[in-house]
Amino acid sequence: MSTPAVPGEVAVIGGGRMGSGIAQTFAIAGADVSIVESGADGAAAATDRIAGSVRRAADRGKLAEGPADLLARLRVLTDVADLPGGVELVVEAVPEQLELKVDVLTAVEDVLGPDAVLASNTSSLPIAELSAALREPRRFLGMHFFNPVPASQLVELVAGPDTAADVLGGARDWVRGLGKTEVQVRDSPGFATSRLGVLLGLEAIRMLEEGVADAESVDTAMRLGYRHPMGPLRSTDLVGLDVRLAIAEHLRATLGERFAPPQLLRDKVERGELGRKTGIGFFAW
Repeated sequence: MSTPAVPGEVAVIGGGRMGSGIAQTFAIAGADVSIVESGADGAAAATDRIAGSVRRAADRGKLAEGPADLLARLRVLTDVADLPGGVELVVEAVPEQLELKVDVLTAVEDVLGPDAVLASNTSSLPIAELSAALREPRRFLGMHFFNPVPASQLVELVAGPDTAADVLGGARDWVRGLGKTEVQVRDSPGFATSRLGVLLGLEAIRMLEEGVADAESVDTAMRLGYRHPMGPLRSTDLVGLDVRLAIAEHLRATLGERFAPPQLLRDKVERGELGRKTGIGFFAW
């Protein structure tokens, strides 16, 4: 049986940590990748972020080719209108805000070819709600990657009510072409991974808030006692406390009070202690 291939031409909308990781992963698998990040400053930051990540991967021996060859397949654009005509897959990876994602997805749909697939990297927003704004929801689905994308083995696939079977099957093959494993879940608030991961993370924050144990002890208990590769508080730092708070608020509104964010989480976000990206969260980075 032949190994599934990835699309030859991919676009990622959003050049943050997740978007750049998705772009790098597809480029490693052989695709030509366009990253769209608005504004000259945003595009420059995305370029630096990707170049730095590729160099670090090369230093760790994770690349089968030289960093220059890999970077030659990556380009950063500032407008979706400049996307190449042959794009087969577009992955939206902008912040977890419904209106922003809808604006991006509809703008991208206007410039896509008729056979291109459109995916959202949303970790919690309903695929049905996002697809309702599209002219061709049959070609839209959720492809939820995990941070750090190049090292993570999982992609969560979420079909909307109108997602075509061949689109879902193609996405499954592309995930396997990346050397990753897919799980398919029903379109529901938080899907499977965010729902479980956020619930565990919120309880860990409550334990810290109540003085049950310090952050290192909570994480060590889950790593050594339950064989988690990373504790829930360090994982929250990696995801971003602001991102986790936004997802918790969405899940609280849709699933109830068990997802109510602890005050400690709100306080840290208010102070700008967002985790790895700001240098301080539950741990110092």
